[in-house]
Amino acid sequence: MDRTGAVAALRQAVAAAGQSIDGSAWCVALSGGPDSLALAAVAADLRPTTALIVDHRLQAGSDTVAETAHRHALALGCVAAHVLSVDVGRAGGPEAAARQARYGALEAARDGAPVLLGHTLDDQAETVLLGLGRGSGARSIAGMRAHDPPWHRPLLGVRRTLTHAVCNELGLTPWQDPHNSDRRFTRVRLRHEVLPLLEDVLGGGVAEALARTATALREDTETLDALAGEALAGARTEAGLDTARLAPLPDALRRRVIRAWLLDGGACDLTDIQIRGVDRLVTAWRGQGGVAVGSGLRKQRLFAARRNGVLTMHTEPV
Repeated sequence: MDRTGAVAALRQAVAAAGQSIDGSAWCVALSGGPDSLALAAVAADLRPTTALIVDHRLQAGSDTVAETAHRHALALGCVAAHVLSVDVGRAGGPEAAARQARYGALEAARDGAPVLLGHTLDDQAETVLLGLGRGSGARSIAGMRAHDPPWHRPLLGVRRTLTHAVCNELGLTPWQDPHNSDRRFTRVRLRHEVLPLLEDVLGGGVAEALARTATALREDTETLDALAGEALAGARTEAGLDTARLAPLPDALRRRVIRAWLLDGGACDLTDIQIRGVDRLVTAWRGQGGVAVGSGLRKQRLFAARRNGVLTMHTEPV
């Protein structure tokens, strides 16, 4: 493989990330787009690589796109390539449903190996902006983890322009997902309208600054999560959580304890409003009723309530 210019730069980035990835072989989630195609090209030069190609079957000709990606993977030196056809549901909206189906297929097919994902620094910057817009707290603004086994993102420090340059150097024609130019999607408008405007107004370097913000917040969040884990263990009772042990905790730490407890109890898609509502059962107790929180239970709602100084969870039929 050509090891000059863009290819060499990307290979160096993936090799550096690889020092934190266990295993003698790995998989690459390959969509056929420029980011994952460039990643597969350099990954196959570093370790035995299996390409996992998810066909969501949401667009006409998706099978052709998947087969082209399959041919590219083998030509680039991947030891194997598998097309994984999935059925995408509707839960959480089209993007969330497609993501759930994709990760489920990758998990089933990876055979214990780590999986490399093609998210770039630009994707990280967009994720931070989305988190800011939703007001969903530091955890959302902290963006994606570089290493969240079995998932690994070795390109989080790499700009999208580099992956495109790698494809050009190697003579590859990547697939251009039409959804990536469809301005009905918020992320697409951030990419093509908001970020270029911020770069212009602030004099450049905005994407890198957002990525650095994500890294700093991620470090803070992981430290607080570790402290919250210790506090959660200390506040647990057979019935639930002891509010007397929760009340003295700093606000940020206490809400993390509550979040972890809710997730352990089956909650999902928690919002900051829900967590704060449960927190008020500890800090502003006036005999109020339970707080409904998101859950994956069908035909049932999950509630957190306070009884005899203890936070408890129960379900009620919808």
